[in-house]
Amino acid sequence: MQLFRGVSWCLTLSITLAACQATVHAQRVPVDLSGYNRQSGVIVQSREQQLLVTWPMRRDEAEFGRLTLNLDSRKPLIDSLAIAKQIDGPADVLLSQVDPVTLLTVGSRQGLRNPGWVVFFDRVWKRPFKTYQGELDLQQVRVVSKGRRTTVVLDRLTAGPFSGDFRFTVYPGGRLVHAEAVVSTKQDRCAILYDAGLVSAGENISWNRVAWMSTAGQPQSYSFEPHTKARELAVRHRTIMAESDAGTVALFPPPHQFFYPLDESHNLKFVWYGSGFRGLEKRFGLGIRQHFEGDRRFVPWFNAPPETDQRLGIFYLLSRGNGRQTLPAVLRYTHGDRFVELPGYRTFTSHYHFAHTMNVMERRAKGLEVDDVPSFVTILKNMGVNIVHLAEFHGDGDPRDAGPKRLPQLELMHHECERLSDSNFLLLPGEEPNVYFGGHWIDLFPKPVYWTMKRSADQPFKESSARYGTIYHVGSTDDLASLFEHEGGLGWTAHARIKSSTGYPDKHRQSDLFRSDRWLGAAWKAMPADLSRPKLGERGLDLLDDMANWGQPKYVLGEVDVFKIDPTHELYGHMNINYLKLDKVPKYREGWQPVLDALRQGKFFVSTGEVVIPNFTVGGKAAGETLRLRANAQPELRATLQWTFPLQFAEIVSGDGTQVYRKRIDLTDTMPFSSRELRLSPNWLDDQ
Repeated sequence: MQLFRGVSWCLTLSITLAACQATVHAQRVPVDLSGYNRQSGVIVQSREQQLLVTWPMRRDEAEFGRLTLNLDSRKPLIDSLAIAKQIDGPADVLLSQVDPVTLLTVGSRQGLRNPGWVVFFDRVWKRPFKTYQGELDLQQVRVVSKGRRTTVVLDRLTAGPFSGDFRFTVYPGGRLVHAEAVVSTKQDRCAILYDAGLVSAGENISWNRVAWMSTAGQPQSYSFEPHTKARELAVRHRTIMAESDAGTVALFPPPHQFFYPLDESHNLKFVWYGSGFRGLEKRFGLGIRQHFEGDRRFVPWFNAPPETDQRLGIFYLLSRGNGRQTLPAVLRYTHGDRFVELPGYRTFTSHYHFAHTMNVMERRAKGLEVDDVPSFVTILKNMGVNIVHLAEFHGDGDPRDAGPKRLPQLELMHHECERLSDSNFLLLPGEEPNVYFGGHWIDLFPKPVYWTMKRSADQPFKESSARYGTIYHVGSTDDLASLFEHEGGLGWTAHARIKSSTGYPDKHRQSDLFRSDRWLGAAWKAMPADLSRPKLGERGLDLLDDMANWGQPKYVLGEVDVFKIDPTHELYGHMNINYLKLDKVPKYREGWQPVLDALRQGKFFVSTGEVVIPNFTVGGKAAGETLRLRANAQPELRATLQWTFPLQFAEIVSGDGTQVYRKRIDLTDTMPFSSRELRLSPNWLDDQ
């Protein structure tokens, strides 16, 4: 059993907001406090034309954040962002007289090959699109509390064909202000992007420096002029900061939800500062941005179906320090863009088209020595990855060759994987063969295996070689199944139900290979992207539910599916990780059967890094074990959760072979950087 989809830390997202100028006199905007609850830990005070929101930023209540909003539309929306030592005491103002800004870019969706907007093969930027600046016509304000958080909702916001409201949410125990526009449209087939930030309302800008971390890892701080032309920057950690004499406000996006899926993880200058941004926002500001053209391959943007609330957001983090001192507070939410270590688990990542083997072969052909460690190894090690599974010869090499070219390439891949592995890092050979079984798929064997993807009529399935040992020749689905059986291999559908796997694995769910324990199931990635969805990658999660009802034990592991990475890339935002139940990293020369066993037995979970699940049992049985129930038995479910961002809900999913049942557990009482054991009493299945 996997609990990957059981936890969603739902981050709400934002649009360009500009305060409207009143033509005569500002009218008093009604403030509805009926949904506000002081037990949330947030203090909200409605004063003449202002709303003050105060919350403890630390659990010991030694510091308080304060957001003061102007309800007079002639003034900037945010009067100040400040920090106080006491709840009612004086505050040090970090920024003042600023407006949130969000720019919404609307294009068209094409290439809908199946229902549900499940599409990746689209190039939205090659068709007409238009960017709109969000406009707030402030008509009413609502304050709503839920659990340990409170949201201020400002109505009404419009951006081209989209309309909705703008929201600020604060979370006691943390330094975050979550600013987001929640908008929808009646227009069909929209694909969208958004940019967001803060802009100064006048010449007297309340901050005096802009700070960031360069892609080389060097802190940068720039003293600007108010009319500095807008610049787009490639930075590390997706963060840009406004420094004032009193402290810093860091601006950054939800770390995974902000990035639409691409084949590459290039750093596409995801932050900006200056005047005249996008040719629309004349005021000086700073914030986050998307790139229209992406990697110039398939660039699908975000789905925005009609009547869906698209949540377009950004985080502000408040700090008394300068930018260099503030960035570590931002990085706490992503463990420094690393995957945290868990006792008893090892981290596993799959599906990389690095073309490393052919690169080495080409360098050797030129007489160059190849004894260096490629950058991808260093990058992944630094991210806390223990085991990396390649998908070589995908657009490179000679995978369909009958043997003379292919076998030396396989041999070199095996040697390179051994050379680059060590006691705590294992590089595994693998391919995306995509032959004989429909759709695209990945292979993984427990040791080096030599095989060809062709078999002539008079050629044996299996032969011996003095150099390579056993060589298999595969010419059909039956041969493929025999290969997996002989060598203990494991296969799964890559990017299921999307890309070139549209319709798979559904189309071969009745086949012997799929129904066998040699076919794991499929892989998950946050694709396609839809900012109205509370969970990432619902395509893969829905397939996991369906496969469970099909009858055989099938699992979904996380895949990344990128071609190249280097130290400048924004890899973390595109990445996920598998936590495998392993005591140690296997040694290459001894084989890596334990990796396949953990996958085949379901002893793993998938995470984007911010939420992990160290323990999970049902009726005392852990993931991968079998629980046999007596009639009417109601087992207790236990799950230990650890997180950085405050959680929204957990969802327990079960099925009976036909129906899928969901039990949602509200977690809005959670605070940042915490943990909890969920214990569902034996009647947790009663809702079925």
